[in-house]
Amino acid sequence: MLSLSLDLMENLWLLAGGGLFSGLLAGLFGIGGGTVLVPIIITVGYTPVQAVATSSLAIVLTALSGSWQNYRMGYLDLKRVWSLGFSAIITAQFGAYIASDLSDRILLFAFGILLLINIFLASWRKTLAKQDDQGQEKTQYRTLGRVATGGLAGFLAGLFGIGGGVIMVPLQMVLLGESIKVAIQTSLGVIVITAISATVGHAWQGNVLFWQGLILGCGGLVGAQVSTRYLPKLRDRAIAFGFYALLVILAIYTFWRASLLN
Repeated sequence: MLSLSLDLMENLWLLAGGGLFSGLLAGLFGIGGGTVLVPIIITVGYTPVQAVATSSLAIVLTALSGSWQNYRMGYLDLKRVWSLGFSAIITAQFGAYIASDLSDRILLFAFGILLLINIFLASWRKTLAKQDDQGQEKTQYRTLGRVATGGLAGFLAGLFGIGGGVIMVPLQMVLLGESIKVAIQTSLGVIVITAISATVGHAWQGNVLFWQGLILGCGGLVGAQVSTRYLPKLRDRAIAFGFYALLVILAIYTFWRASLLN
């Protein structure tokens, strides 16, 4: 217990700061912030699967904060959230189970690849947003689209400790014909469901670091409140450049850490 307390005190500000930054990203981009949280937890000295599991717990608080703010402002449709989140509950369990069986090296390499894919997804979303401004047609097979979108997001949440928003936002726009703003707001709401399901699955496997996750989550809670209110006023080009640069840096760092493992 004493060693745990000393460990928490030594890394308190790093964990709280990382949570704050992930919360800013959550409110701004409709993502859970796991792309930042997982590398931070690994840097502190925990295993990749512990990082994935603890990130899921932190994301619960972050997503709850941002979604509550959106709900208070009248921007959150609970029916949309549940229609996507139902399938995510199940697939998140599969992701958590697979993550527990993967080696640390493979899990880290896979996470690094995901970070690079995020760059493509972000660019794709930007293109879709321009099409959305011109008026995008509603798609058919909406029920299948909801199941596919939520299911994939839940699987990624369980496997990588992310909220799943990186894939949910563009898929909602492509498969469901949602606007960019609605997709982001709905995504953050669904992340509450995916993160809770993933956390339960990882807790069952004994992977979750509860105190560390709560510290990260409290920082994210504050950050999400700030970003949902103020950060959308920033210039899109500056935000996009910073986001892409961050993903590249984190991917390089993740590959480097993976290369050090046997």
